[in-house]
Amino acid sequence: MKCTTLNTINKMLESLPENKQEQVLNHLYNYITELQGEIKWDLLFKNSEKEISRIAREVKEEIKKGNIEDFDYDRL
Repeated sequence: MKCTTLNTINKMLESLPENKQEQVLNHLYNYITELQGEIKWDLLFKNSEKEISRIAREVKEEIKKGNIEDFDYDRL
């Protein structure tokens, strides 16, 4: 992040009462934590996308060959 952006954010925070500064920081912390989680899942999915596609192709082949039965919920 550019230093000017951080300076702007800092000045905006400093203009608020202390209790509001804490609220904003808590909000930012939660927001950034959520974004980090989304980025993690995006990377995990991106890295596993080829594997998932390969497995799906294999399952389709097994279905065509008749090697896979419909799921029977009564057998659970």
